[in-house]
Amino acid sequence: MHRLQLFIHRSAPVPLRSTSLYSHLWQHARFKTQGPTEQYGLKRFSTAEATVETSDPARMREKTLTMATLNPQVKAVEYAVRGPIVIKAGDIERGLQQGVKQPFTEVIKANIGDAHAMGQQPITFVRQVVALCCFPELLDSPTFPDDAKQRAQRILQDCGGRSLGSYSASQGVECVRKDIADYITHRDQGVPSDWNNIYLTTGASDGIMSILKLLVSGQGRSRTGVMIPIPQYPLYSAAISELEAVRINYYLDEANCWALDIEELQRAYLTAKEHCQPKVLCIINPGNPTGQVQSKKCIEEVLHFAYEENLFVMADEVYQDNVYSSDCQFHSFKKVLYEMGPEYFNNVELASFHSTSKGYTGECGFRGGYMEVLNMDTQVMAQLVKLLSVRLCPPVSGQAAMDVIVNPPREHEPSYAQFTKEKSSVLDALAHKASLTEQILNSVPGIKCNPVQGAMYAFPQIFIPPPAIQEAQSLSMAPDMLYCLKLLEETGICVVPGSGFGQKEGTYHFRMTILPSPEKLKVLLEKLKEFHLRFLEEYSQPEPQITSQGQHREMSKQPD
Repeated sequence: MHRLQLFIHRSAPVPLRSTSLYSHLWQHARFKTQGPTEQYGLKRFSTAEATVETSDPARMREKTLTMATLNPQVKAVEYAVRGPIVIKAGDIERGLQQGVKQPFTEVIKANIGDAHAMGQQPITFVRQVVALCCFPELLDSPTFPDDAKQRAQRILQDCGGRSLGSYSASQGVECVRKDIADYITHRDQGVPSDWNNIYLTTGASDGIMSILKLLVSGQGRSRTGVMIPIPQYPLYSAAISELEAVRINYYLDEANCWALDIEELQRAYLTAKEHCQPKVLCIINPGNPTGQVQSKKCIEEVLHFAYEENLFVMADEVYQDNVYSSDCQFHSFKKVLYEMGPEYFNNVELASFHSTSKGYTGECGFRGGYMEVLNMDTQVMAQLVKLLSVRLCPPVSGQAAMDVIVNPPREHEPSYAQFTKEKSSVLDALAHKASLTEQILNSVPGIKCNPVQGAMYAFPQIFIPPPAIQEAQSLSMAPDMLYCLKLLEETGICVVPGSGFGQKEGTYHFRMTILPSPEKLKVLLEKLKEFHLRFLEEYSQPEPQITSQGQHREMSKQPD
């Protein structure tokens, strides 16, 4: 008997021109059959080695799932952070490994906030506790400190069969939820947190999607509208597309360090009311991709607006540990809401999100996270638990990692000194790289970068000369996509075009992470500087000035 053989065809690395970028990048694999086939009557239906007759195309069954029958909401989903530019970067990287000559020796992926992929070392205590949970036999090892062992034993006691391999409750391991509630109470200087309002999630993204599923309903003008900041993290626009909700853009003020303007919120809300029912207000603080940290006064205004307009607030606070500017401080939405008084605190519906993936730990692969939900209707909360139970539970190893982040070593414990040193080292390095990035980018004519106050990214505005804009339009791509593609092809630097996050019309940006090591970040920024100057020269435009309104005009040799 000849088995059906499937071969994945991969083209040899070849230079990819911009014109074919989209059509080529999304088609990586083709399947084909090879070798003769035979008919075995009924026997072939009773064996795993059933064959397929391919010699007669007329006998091939039409596929049930094609691009024509695919869920249109899936086709509408876009996710720039892992989009075409990143796929092209992977192709180039594989080519380098196979000996293909390029004008650079490595691809520097500055497209995503993946700390460990950029060389950041794990926090020892986090890994010790998770290792002990995964392999309890290590509890007898003298290599591990007692405080790590105590935490691991406590987590395992709440796991079925004392094993991390068992399912947890859909809401998460009970002791982890209680530790999170204690952490929030301490973070918010005594504002109470009820562990029954805590839900463990598969990263923050899982929680965000779950809450949106509860909120989206209606048809036509009654369809749920979701207010999101522009620029935004593409998870939000992707989720809105998938759920067929109505996207309501409100623009952050780039001229004012990406501040959130309450008048802009009101404009977006009133405009949207004409064609949908705005129900949800999403905030990212500190900002992604913009790196701003919202002031307490701004948060108060936002919460007052949500109270007046009866909006459900979703506060994405995964970068709460990533604040670098001495003039800024993280204020949780919950704490500010509490300080506004019981009328607000007991009424505004709020879901806030955190994650293992960011902060000082950068443990993206564990996919740990949580959400705290306030003032949700009790019957709706039962529906939330039902929805979460469909996916059984988030990864229990990620829950363990989340527990260590909210329950780190105390001052009297043996791991405290090393933990504090490692945490400070990571955050101090990020603060230095945030300042370095802003400084070097602002030294380049035609690039303007707001201060990176927090998070892990810079989102500079770039001048693109009219001839380059025209070339991009002739290739049916956004001008900043053309810019980022040329940057990748000429330097090996992979960043994400601002059009993937949203931006005001007539302005162009890219997002880059500040996570590479200081040495590699300097190389990246210098290469980017050289590229930008070549880019301006290639398209023969005078160097630009970026006005306070974010618009461009020609300027002399000196940048503003």
